[in-house]
Amino acid sequence: MRRGKFITLEGGEGVGKSTNLQFITGWLRDRDIAFIQTREPGGTPLAEELRELLLCNRDEAVDPTAELLMVFAARAQHIARVIEPALARGDWVICDRFTDATYAYQGGGRQLDRTLIAQLEQTVQGDLRPDRVLLLDLDPQTGLARAADIGAADRFENEQLAFFLRVRAAYRERAEAAPESYAVIDASQPLEQVQRQLQTELERLVLPTSE
Repeated sequence: MRRGKFITLEGGEGVGKSTNLQFITGWLRDRDIAFIQTREPGGTPLAEELRELLLCNRDEAVDPTAELLMVFAARAQHIARVIEPALARGDWVICDRFTDATYAYQGGGRQLDRTLIAQLEQTVQGDLRPDRVLLLDLDPQTGLARAADIGAADRFENEQLAFFLRVRAAYRERAEAAPESYAVIDASQPLEQVQRQLQTELERLVLPTSE
């Protein structure tokens, strides 16, 4: 059986991931492509509990390394219980954020050692990497303004602008270092244009499977 495709949707706050995830899954459904939709942190009951711990506002300061380890603990469970089984049975996996978010938020935002992140990535993931990273890129000020209209801010959304500027820079740095693996999409464009670019990327992934 042909292994499924692993697609991740990345970006900072307010870039429109939820809306565009709906577009992606609808596109796949219309073409009878078997898929699962999941998210990080999260995707399993245990990983969702860790997500709650990571996102909830609290009086106690969270050590950045403790945060990083919780992220990878959730990821290890997610990969073992959801992602790998789906890929092995030939399903596509559409994931709302993955390890690029760790490099962006913990590496860029928290300014943790990227070497440590890379070590944990290799330990937890082995050779597993996304087939394509769809990066929705947007000025953080615009994104934060959009996010503020959605609901109460979580622990990450309450960070200062400088944090999100570092997050965006880290995302862009990774995309520039491996352009063959990333599609950077300007999320300030009208939604129709954003989704046209997403469709182009999805079509590129479908074509090899039909050869």
